[in-house]
Amino acid sequence: MILNTGGRTDTVQYYSEWLLNRFREGYVLSRNPLFPNSVNRIELDPKTIDVVVFCSKDYSPILDRLHEISNRFRCYYHYTITAYGTDIEPRVPSIEQSIETCRRLSALVGRERIAWRYDPVLLTEKYTIERHLETFDRMAAALSPCVSRCIFSFVEMYKKLEYNMPELHPITTEQRMVLAEGMGAIAKRHGLYLQTCGTAERYEQFGIHHSGCMTAQIFRDALGIDFRRTAHKGNRAGCACMESRGLGDYNSCPNGCRYCYANKDHAKALQNYALHDPTSPLLLGHLKPTDEVKPSRQTSLLTDELTLL
Repeated sequence: MILNTGGRTDTVQYYSEWLLNRFREGYVLSRNPLFPNSVNRIELDPKTIDVVVFCSKDYSPILDRLHEISNRFRCYYHYTITAYGTDIEPRVPSIEQSIETCRRLSALVGRERIAWRYDPVLLTEKYTIERHLETFDRMAAALSPCVSRCIFSFVEMYKKLEYNMPELHPITTEQRMVLAEGMGAIAKRHGLYLQTCGTAERYEQFGIHHSGCMTAQIFRDALGIDFRRTAHKGNRAGCACMESRGLGDYNSCPNGCRYCYANKDHAKALQNYALHDPTSPLLLGHLKPTDEVKPSRQTSLLTDELTLL
């Protein structure tokens, strides 16, 4: 089983104490997003959790204690660092701060276990194609020694972006090609492996790989493990990743990123954040008398022949 700790909210940046508590106690409770009274109990056991995947925009809150998890579990790290400022990502550290934290993370866990996410790529009057390519070049020069790959995708034009980001410009096919060609050339110059994830478009002609961000091959190369041959449905349509189990809740990240798919609105996320108790097995609040707790199905997908962590 693949456990994704950051698919619903940034547990590392805002809930690191809770996350460390859950791994220490050996289980976590997670509400079903569609049926709130249905609660899954996930056992945090390295015998059934093959890989713990982190995804965050700021690893600094957990760096000093990350070993409490990484010493027991195989871990892989996605680090999202974009070209945007506080006008788009109000509570995300600056590019310079993020690069420095990524260097520290790389020194702790090794570059082969870190993927830099430069997504979503979006266009406004301020964030033009030229600005993206200039910023991506500067970031790639600094980050290529610290990461194994860079993953990018273009923004999905969700309905809510019409009011969350009215200044957003739809990206045309021609603009995507210009960005892909420029980013491919930059990645080649810096020796950076560049790929897309979950996109229908393919840009191999620019040296950009077409794959998933959580594939068996990525985990095999980074962690020295091998998986049984099983069909992978992905996590959504067009996704080539291994299926993963998420924890935590949507509408709970205080970052306020205006393009965010996991928050309906920033005010609701802040209200939910106020319900957080780091000692609770749930990310938000506590169990209610009407809740039904069910054990989660957990099965290792690894072969019998494993290498050491």
